[in-house]
Amino acid sequence: MLDQEGLRSCSSEQEIRLEMKDTTEEISLSVIEPHNPRIISRCNFTWREICATHEKIHTGKKPYECNQCGKGFRKRRALTVHQRIHSKEKPFECNQCGKGFIKRQTLTEHQRIHTGEKPYECNECGKAFRQRGTLTVHQRTHTGEKLYECNQCGKAFIQKGDLTVHQRIHTGEKPYECIQCGKTFIRRVSLIVHQKIHSGEKPYECNQCGKTFSYKGNLTEHQRIHIGEKPYECYQCGKTFIQRESLTEHQRIHSGEKPYECNQCGKTFIQRQSLTEHQRIHTGEKPYECNQCGKTVRYKRNLIVHQRIHTGEKPYKCNKCGKTFRYKRNVIEHQRIHTGEKPYECNQCGKGFRFKGSLIGHQISHTGEKSYSKRSD
Repeated sequence: MLDQEGLRSCSSEQEIRLEMKDTTEEISLSVIEPHNPRIISRCNFTWREICATHEKIHTGKKPYECNQCGKGFRKRRALTVHQRIHSKEKPFECNQCGKGFIKRQTLTEHQRIHTGEKPYECNECGKAFRQRGTLTVHQRTHTGEKLYECNQCGKAFIQKGDLTVHQRIHTGEKPYECIQCGKTFIRRVSLIVHQKIHSGEKPYECNQCGKTFSYKGNLTEHQRIHIGEKPYECYQCGKTFIQRESLTEHQRIHSGEKPYECNQCGKTFIQRQSLTEHQRIHTGEKPYECNQCGKTVRYKRNLIVHQRIHTGEKPYKCNKCGKTFRYKRNVIEHQRIHTGEKPYECNQCGKGFRFKGSLIGHQISHTGEKSYSKRSD
């Protein structure tokens, strides 16, 4: 039995944990000299080995160095654990799922996934966690403490990992690369989400209509169509939206902001998608191809309209006579037969016309010029 009488720590707030060593030789180093008990060093330890290990905290000495990467450690055991990273050794295996771990503590924390145990509880809100570290980070949401500050822009973060990811914005680093197309990402989760494009995986299914989605967020937004929920409201006009992004874009109508500028002609747009489509005018790109006749068009909506030629679909119906039309503009023009509306007026004689083409033809009879004006009423 080892006599621990007289063992004291640096201060009342610090603790020294006694651990059994891996070998008999190491155990013998920790035994008190029975005939010559004495206080060692400035921190008042009586056990020579404990003191020697503890003093390295003050001196910063790390005598155990990894021969693979050069990282130093205060304790031999810490080096042994670290070297498992290089050797891929994982001696601690979960008896539930077989997953292996480098450290016993990591296995203990992992097993709580299976047991549901969450021993660390927040004293502010009662939320419980599997790991002490996760609780520590969570508690900063209550205190507002943000320990990790970006040295480029000063933005602060609760978690070190969030700062690391943020700094990639400044450095341009994108360490996660898609093996299918080579596209790179700042965050691992962004890569995982992207890869579903290639795999075609759509694990999230709507329980109302059966439509499937690659991303849970898209399913959540889609389900608002069924329930009619539009949680995002414009404080200017009260219009509501299913998606936050749609609200953000809408609000630019009020603010006049057009943040997306064409680098060819300088024209600006409210939406990024509008800029992308506009740039095809300059590049000549027509990415949408008809699978019936091979015709290519710039915009997806134009392809949808074009394909009605092949399918015979006429989705626009006159509510007066029931006649159907392939294009929306055609039903609008047709309905003027019923309403008598003639919005195109000749600026020479005042005669009105239902169709723009009719006005143009009429004006040639006056001057040969192809000009027209639209009635304000």
